[in-house]
Amino acid sequence: MPGFFVSCFLVLLALTCLGFAWRAHRQARALRAEMVAMRAASAAAERSFGLLAREMQAIGLTLLGHAGAGRDAAVAAVSIAESAQRVLGLSDELSELLALRTGLRAVRAAPVRLLPMLEEAVAATAAQLGPARRDWRLAPECSGIALDADARALRGALEQVLARAARMTRDGDWIGVRPVVSADGVAILVEDEGVGLGAADAGPDTGDAAAAPRTRGLGFGLAVARALLEAHGGSLRIEALQGVGARTWLTLPRERLLAA
Repeated sequence: MPGFFVSCFLVLLALTCLGFAWRAHRQARALRAEMVAMRAASAAAERSFGLLAREMQAIGLTLLGHAGAGRDAAVAAVSIAESAQRVLGLSDELSELLALRTGLRAVRAAPVRLLPMLEEAVAATAAQLGPARRDWRLAPECSGIALDADARALRGALEQVLARAARMTRDGDWIGVRPVVSADGVAILVEDEGVGLGAADAGPDTGDAAAAPRTRGLGFGLAVARALLEAHGGSLRIEALQGVGARTWLTLPRERLLAA
């Protein structure tokens, strides 16, 4: 009988030790996952601030050029005003990105009709072009699309993508927008016939801090657009070929499609 109690005690002790070991293993695994996530977030923040610094440098060089050149005052005033607007825009984009990173900016989804949103985004982008013009082509299918999304965030992402397309095209070039619905999701596809980028410069964000996404040529605005789409569970992808043009996919999960 004593041997039986000893055996039971040893079994209980072994099970207790196994329980402690299993809990320690789970805690260690959770800690490793948290560290990986923190490194990825840190790497993403570094990339975003690197893009912001580069754009701020370009604006600073523009202003320095005006300070040291004997240009016409009216021309210089217009360029300085444009630089000031760009600085204010970067400030808004930075605030949006920081709010997303810290969790202060939540996605407030509601039914959104795609075509009116696109028309507003196109009008805002066209206003920034001044006298330059683009041939905006909104596909008729856009009128039948309704999405469950944060209207402000989605429009902000669209404006960033449309602004990039406008910068990469010339006066009179076309920029097309059409919806693409698949079994996996719904995408807003923006196409242009601009100068394009090297495809290697617009690689997807894998989320792996050790294999950071290629961001040369994307700019801070598109980094913000990507973050806004990811907050919806979606993604941003660019397909570009030098001298041919580009296609930008703003993709959302299929469950965000309310009507097509």
